[in-house]
Amino acid sequence: MKASQDFIKQLELLYEVYEKEVTEKLRAGILKETTAKTYLTHSSNFARWCKNDFVPGDRNK
Repeated sequence: MKASQDFIKQLELLYEVYEKEVTEKLRAGILKETTAKTYLTHSSNFARWCKNDFVPGDRNK
């Protein structure tokens, strides 16, 4: 793990809020589907990287 458990917990809580906000903007027509998907994919990958569950450039599951 690249980060402490406390940090990971806070990151997961913040990610939930971020995901909800992106989804709301998508439903409101402010974001296109592809844009929302990109935002969520990259932020999710960052959170996974912090948990040592993602390596940029590798085949990740």
